[in-house]
Amino acid sequence: MEAMKEWITYMMQFGNLTVQQAALVESRMTEVRLQKNAYFSEPGKIPRQVGFILDGVIRSCYVNSQGEEITRCFVSAQSLIVDYDHFEAGTAASEYLQAITDCRLIVMAKNDWEELSQTIAGWDNLRNKMIQKCLFWKTRKGPVISQDATTRYLEFIENHPTLTNRIPLAYIASYLGVTQQSLSRIRKNIR
Repeated sequence: MEAMKEWITYMMQFGNLTVQQAALVESRMTEVRLQKNAYFSEPGKIPRQVGFILDGVIRSCYVNSQGEEITRCFVSAQSLIVDYDHFEAGTAASEYLQAITDCRLIVMAKNDWEELSQTIAGWDNLRNKMIQKCLFWKTRKGPVISQDATTRYLEFIENHPTLTNRIPLAYIASYLGVTQQSLSRIRKNIR
């Protein structure tokens, strides 16, 4: 299956697996579709799966103390998606992982993810490298709030060239820490 090849290619960036080990990992994965606006993970629920995005975009967001929805980051195709801290601890999530386009993923249940540690030599090392990349992406891609809004938007375009026309402006504005009206003005001024 083509989806599994993409997943194996992604994993091989972080370490080597034998053909048998790769087949075992594949056997634990399931392809799923997530409709636009559906949740991969949501607050109050314990995350029980890891996903690999084949197609589509998922955003990580939370609701602040003023009740405003704040977008933390965007995760697109060829990326691992998981609320790792809560997944690992078995505790309720505090953020949403929401599909902002129709998405196609392959997912693995937590018990399978953990069981591979006992079955595949080197799995922990490979898994840890994948998670480090996932966490780095989540923490590093946020805009530098000390920059002016136009600079933040231009950096967003540079870092996410394919997303600007695929996701709602409200989500981009939230991510940049500006109002939707401000973002519309910025976009008009840089054309």
